[in-house]
Amino acid sequence: MSDIMFYVLGVLSILSAIVVVGSNSPINSVLALIFTMFCLAGEYIILNAQFLAVVHIIVYAGAIMVLFLFVLMLLNLNKDTEPQKSTRFKMIGVVSGGLLLVVMVGAMKGAGLVAQPGIADANIGLTKNLGKVLFTDFVVPFEIASILFLAAMVGAVMVGKKDQKDNNIHL
Repeated sequence: MSDIMFYVLGVLSILSAIVVVGSNSPINSVLALIFTMFCLAGEYIILNAQFLAVVHIIVYAGAIMVLFLFVLMLLNLNKDTEPQKSTRFKMIGVVSGGLLLVVMVGAMKGAGLVAQPGIADANIGLTKNLGKVLFTDFVVPFEIASILFLAAMVGAVMVGKKDQKDNNIHL
């Protein structure tokens, strides 16, 4: 059953990626890209990597796609303002894509010859085990990274802060 779902999600992600590239509307492209990200997160869940699936949805489908939508809305793209590509550039793109397809097919041709490793532990991708390892074996690097992030946030606030001397009105 999981093999069938894996292939269904794979086909859906490929089809939605084609919609991303082939759509005329940038909003439809972004929405299809969000759907592609959800399909990939579903594949992570099937592969027993729940943490990667959640992080994938939060980072890519959540944050980056929202930024793309805001940029597209702020740019207010019209067909009149966009430069039109010549047929020469379109043909170069088609030839480049075809060559990439040939290389990918050639690389995948020998992929079936490699033996598939068996899963040693069914709990290997669970968030519980990741948290246990993170807070036992890697607690010092984790805390150092948190201190670096705190220092970066304080630095960003200090750089973005306006001088109080310029804003005060002296009577």
